[in-house]
Amino acid sequence: MLIKKAPVSVVLFLLSLFVCTSEADAQTKVKDLFKVKTPKIQYVRPDTTILIKYEEFPDENSDADKSLYFNPKKELSIVSEDTSELDLGEQHIVEVSEEVLIDSTWIKIAGYYSIWDTHNINPYRMDGRELKDTIDIKLYEPALNRNYKMPLAETPVTSHFAYRGYRWHYGTDLDLDTGDTIRAAFDGVVRINKWDGGGYGNYIVVRHYNGLETLYGHMSKPIAKVGEFLKAGDVIGLGGSTGRSSGPHLHYEVRYEGNPIDPENLYDFPDYLLKGKNFQITSALFDYYNKAKAKKSTARRSSYHTIRSGDTLSGIAKKYGVKVSQLTRLNGISTRTTLRVGKKLRIR
Repeated sequence: MLIKKAPVSVVLFLLSLFVCTSEADAQTKVKDLFKVKTPKIQYVRPDTTILIKYEEFPDENSDADKSLYFNPKKELSIVSEDTSELDLGEQHIVEVSEEVLIDSTWIKIAGYYSIWDTHNINPYRMDGRELKDTIDIKLYEPALNRNYKMPLAETPVTSHFAYRGYRWHYGTDLDLDTGDTIRAAFDGVVRINKWDGGGYGNYIVVRHYNGLETLYGHMSKPIAKVGEFLKAGDVIGLGGSTGRSSGPHLHYEVRYEGNPIDPENLYDFPDYLLKGKNFQITSALFDYYNKAKAKKSTARRSSYHTIRSGDTLSGIAKKYGVKVSQLTRLNGISTRTTLRVGKKLRIR
């Protein structure tokens, strides 16, 4: 009979068993020999750095301002990703082969989540002005039990989608009382629940089946959680006047891949209804970008604040959403300079 020569390491291990001080020691060493270590799984994510172009004097503390500028598109690879981390405030590229059953309809997770980012309103790197084709959107489908609801019990408009002050107002403001219930406009999943002190205040972004996203700003209390599935009409939060707001109202936005669309293209707010079941998205919807950029640069070059009694540089900077260093640089002063009542201070 042939006997294969044992490896030196095995021989040394067996010899060590004979010099064990006790039988228990020998049993422990045998267990260690056959113990299987759990493999370490390393998840590799692609480069998903947010590319945001800031204009000359942005309101750096506001998500509202950060979400509106676009750089050229960048190809992103698709990898398998653990969707249990969707609420960690990170951006992931999600591709999952499984489907989930929602309202008797199987929805492919991969197509539904695509880019999932719980921090940035616009992570998509898509400039709406570059659209080549017409995109048909089904706003609601009663046959599939996908309906729509108005975001408030009443929808009196207090401010439209238009240029306002020194910036473009990318939504429609709807009047409400603090504590009024705010509801999801369409079926979807909550992507962002965040605080933005320089702009939206407490706000929520919901991604919908139809490819649109809606944003609800200035809430006194956000209720829906990130990753939560909502039906149209489900409560999102309570109305308020948080963030950059002059009084209680709902700032309501409709976006396609990060690009704001005038909500009044879809809604007839006075008649409390959508204008139709379908909506077409074309590059012409986003022509306002060029007008906004031109007006923004002109207005910001001539933006001044008249100093009043009790004003401080830090207070003025906070009011306009800028940095103290910007005020000192634009006005050729230092933080120790005495502010004279009645003098104009350049903001932008």
